[in-house]
This record gives sequence, C-alpha cells and structure tokens, in this order.
Amino acid sequence: MPQATFIQEGHYIDHTPVGALASGDVVVQGDLVGVTVRPLAAGEVGSLAVDGVFDFNKNTGVAYTAGTILYWDDTANVVTTTSAGNKSIGKVVRAAASADTTVRMRLSQ
Repeated sequence: MPQATFIQEGHYIDHTPVGALASGDVVVQGDLVGVTVRPLAAGEVGSLAVDGVFDFNKNTGVAYTAGTILYWDDTANVVTTTSAGNKSIGKVVRAAASADTTVRMRLSQ
C-alpha cells in the first residue's frame, strides 16, 4: 500500500459550511485559512481557495510593505501583523498605504 496517494493540485479544498457564506468570505479551520470563491449555502459542498493572490481587508492607519507576513484576525475580519491569537495567511505582494482599506496578498500556509 502506498504511503500517500495524489488527490488534487491543492489550490482549492472542499468545504461544507455550517452557515451560508458569501463569495470572498475568509474561513478559518484550525491553522488553515481559505477564501470562498463563490457563495455557498449551509450544507453545500464547495471550494475554498488556499492558494492565490487576493485583496484582504485591513485597518486604515496601518501601512504594509511588500514581503510583510500578515495574519488573519477572525474577530475583526482584517489582516494584522499580530501573530498572537491570529492565523498566518501569507505575504504582502503590493505595498498598501495607511489610507488604504485593503492590501494585496499571496496566500501561503
């Protein structure tokens, strides 16, 4: 018996939400963070992107440079540089000014 069997490329994973999700919702499952790519009804099997480049919500008043490692604050629904209590989601790929409400990031976990 093989020690592992290839299933898929891994850019997306299956997810069945307990409640309805909108396209672009961030979903935290343990240390795995994904983004819905289309609306999902409660109980509907769909996909979460766990790879790719996305614009994530950020607080104004904070600037990020390219290459900064960011974390997802699932309570405030924004990215942060604070690792305590938050999940690592990736790195900034385009600098964001303090007035910006989003930052472009590459998911990497």
